[in-house]
Amino acid sequence: MTAPAGLTLTGLSRTFRGRGKVVEALRDVSLDCPAGSFTALIGPSGCGKSTMLRVALGLETPDAGRVTIGGQPPGSARAAGVTGVAFQDAALLPWRTVEQNVALPLEVLGRDLGPAAARIRDLLALVGLAGHERALPGELSGGMRQRVAIARALVTEPRMLFLDEPFGALDQILRRQMNIELQRIWGETGATALLVTHGIDEAIFLADRVAVMQGGPGRIVELVEVPFPRPRTPGLFAEDAFHRLEDRLAGLLHDDSAHAA
Repeated sequence: MTAPAGLTLTGLSRTFRGRGKVVEALRDVSLDCPAGSFTALIGPSGCGKSTMLRVALGLETPDAGRVTIGGQPPGSARAAGVTGVAFQDAALLPWRTVEQNVALPLEVLGRDLGPAAARIRDLLALVGLAGHERALPGELSGGMRQRVAIARALVTEPRMLFLDEPFGALDQILRRQMNIELQRIWGETGATALLVTHGIDEAIFLADRVAVMQGGPGRIVELVEVPFPRPRTPGLFAEDAFHRLEDRLAGLLHDDSAHAA
């Protein structure tokens, strides 16, 4: 099992200016994701969730604040293969086959592809793409392309996994199945995980705690612990305690007093 890398965000602020508008995407946001933990970010559209994730990855530069992943700056962690990421957009290379797209992070890191061949096959089977190894992205549906991106994010066995609505293109049945499989994979790898999602049920099922965000400016209004033991089974979705926590989180998302704070 790979040793996980903790994520620490301290005092992050990020403002965008353009076309006469000023958007304060993040204001003084701090979050600690201990090594091996699973944290979910939920919030209304435009509240800064994806900006926060991109800053954590080092793809956006904050106006103020600091990010460390396993004690390293994000760029250094990414160059060392510490991080894996799956975005909403699969961003596959159209001239490469499915298995070649999954292998791409290994090539970028200069790793030997031979020992990884079996892992690539296993990952493709896991996300429901066995038999499509030689297909090109243009031959796949949108949901299938996103599943390739998920496999690609996992292929390096990352110590820190970033997930930006990775199952948003999947139907509800497959999304639930992928939630269950992602929980298993995360448990086996021990990686620290940060998930951005609009799905309250998905956040509760997968995460140890849920960070609830509001916009105007983007900030975390509450960090809610998820009390359910692991491994979590599909039956959890039907439990009264699960629905009570869903209602609590939904209430925080629509709390006007929190928004105005």
